[in-house]
Amino acid sequence: MAADVMTGPEVLGKWTYWPELLERPVPRYTSYPTAAEFVEESFEERQAEALRKVRGTVSLYLHIPYCREICWYCGCNTGAANKTQRLAAYLEALHHEIALVSRHLHPSVKVSRIAFGGGSPNAIKPTDFVRLVDSLTLNFRLQDPVLSIELDPRTLAADWLMAIRGIGVIKASLGVQTLDPRVQAAIGRIQPREMIERATEGLRKAGVNSINFDLMYGLPFQTDEILAETLDQTVAMGADRVALFGYAHVPHMIPRQQRIDASELPDQRVRFRMAAEGYVRLTDAGYQPVGFDHFALAGDDLAIAARTGTLRRNFQGFTDDQAPALIGLGASSISAFPDLFVQTEKNAGRYRMLIGADQLAGRKGVVRTADDRRRGEVITDLLCRGRA
Repeated sequence: MAADVMTGPEVLGKWTYWPELLERPVPRYTSYPTAAEFVEESFEERQAEALRKVRGTVSLYLHIPYCREICWYCGCNTGAANKTQRLAAYLEALHHEIALVSRHLHPSVKVSRIAFGGGSPNAIKPTDFVRLVDSLTLNFRLQDPVLSIELDPRTLAADWLMAIRGIGVIKASLGVQTLDPRVQAAIGRIQPREMIERATEGLRKAGVNSINFDLMYGLPFQTDEILAETLDQTVAMGADRVALFGYAHVPHMIPRQQRIDASELPDQRVRFRMAAEGYVRLTDAGYQPVGFDHFALAGDDLAIAARTGTLRRNFQGFTDDQAPALIGLGASSISAFPDLFVQTEKNAGRYRMLIGADQLAGRKGVVRTADDRRRGEVITDLLCRGRA
């Protein structure tokens, strides 16, 4: 519908919105151009050149594309970690890639942040996690980096907490989604509240000072009351950050979602009401809104970045990371350079073959023009600061 015939804004809670705009599908803009515009071809030479041109500080992202259990709602590039040989082969390739990528960097480049994501990084053994950090230490010039990790509370055992403390991880994100037992069963992710409480307490004792809860609305059997209860429990457990995402049901793209009963999903109006009520509930509890789906307590680095105008958005979402380059390591990871986005081969088997042949494994991407960069800056300003 054209802007000049829109019916006008409506108000829900603390939100003013335009229904016609709300109904339009748009990218999440973790980049511009977006990942949907990446072209498939070998980016090995461009990737090598971009790495050689980097100066100053960089951030590293390591992707572990495995989970002990596969949840039905999940759209991530992940597989079952049920074969020891498969995990060992992947980790061997990841160590090889770490060494390969580091050889392309100027010796003055320093690493300021290291993030582990997935999948579930704690699908691997904690000893393997420690070896990965050792490999990074040997191959890169680390500058007292901020370490963060995504975790599955269901497999967060004591030995993992010991590794987190020993390595010095200070930021963690827990995949919570919902605390309602019926909704958990409907999405294939059973994790009682007590499990989340133990994970949170264990991480605090391990020295983690910023804990994020990933939550979702728009799930099967989820009502306004169920979402409110999950949010209240999240606040009570003291999460420093909350990411409140809308569930995207696309079984034609993600076959595992066929196990979810689509007839029990809330409709669009209910979904939006849930998002708006989530905003009200979290801000009333003292959380500062960050971007369009994140919230953080006032003392958290993310909230400080939002207040001071230094908030940014990258392939990991909203961040206070100021490094000019993000280097992705592992299958399907994405690297972001000023003039290039490049995604590593998604298929773990082909990824291992490429890395084993001493080849950089970038197989999708886009070269950014000056116009792309200008547009990207405008989009970042809109999403991070609400103005352009």
